[in-house]
Amino acid sequence: MAHRVLVVEDEEDIAFPLVRTLEREGYDVDWVDTGQRAIDDLSSRTADVVILDLGLPDVDGLEVCKQLRSSGFEGAIMIVTARAGELDRVVGLDYGADDYLSKPFGLAELQARVRALLRRTGAFSTADDDQPEDALRIDVEARRVFTGETEVGLTGKEFDVLNILLASRDKVVSRGRLMAEVWDENWYGSTKTLDVTIGRLRQKLEGAGVTERVVAVRGVGFRLEAPARHA
Repeated sequence: MAHRVLVVEDEEDIAFPLVRTLEREGYDVDWVDTGQRAIDDLSSRTADVVILDLGLPDVDGLEVCKQLRSSGFEGAIMIVTARAGELDRVVGLDYGADDYLSKPFGLAELQARVRALLRRTGAFSTADDDQPEDALRIDVEARRVFTGETEVGLTGKEFDVLNILLASRDKVVSRGRLMAEVWDENWYGSTKTLDVTIGRLRQKLEGAGVTERVVAVRGVGFRLEAPARHA
């Protein structure tokens, strides 16, 4: 059964890309645009993750967070806000938030944080749980990549591309999605930028002895392919 994510955001131009991105990852996603609707929604059914904007038109997001926890909501709460002050961050965590992401943010980072929250709350269960100890793993907050105990040094764009591919391990990720999420939906430069980044990423992974391979699927995109397992 798909994990349910509730997006609480009053700005459509922010909410729609979030919903679309999370749905592509296989989550069951709903969107509400006020704090009260979020409270009402979660009073009748639960969610694994709530992505909660602070600047809502009716109830401040911090108050929503506080009310959800007071009512017994046990899912993960990620605050997403343009407020970057340390005080707001601390207050949000004190009110029961599990994570705090400042706007603007990359969709790849948001996806990785949702996965991390699901793992942290014990709700995450995928093939990743069966990966060998020397498989690739990503520390999203530190933006570091490891294979076993060895760190793989990557640039920012290489990290973002790998993060998306790793989240969809053994599945094809389209060129368009990679360009939109790693660069920008309005990018007008050559898509060869992606090919160059993929080429450098491959070299670094192979140089570090990583067994997974970035495979090109002609005319579609790329896939991070795990090594075949032997019985």
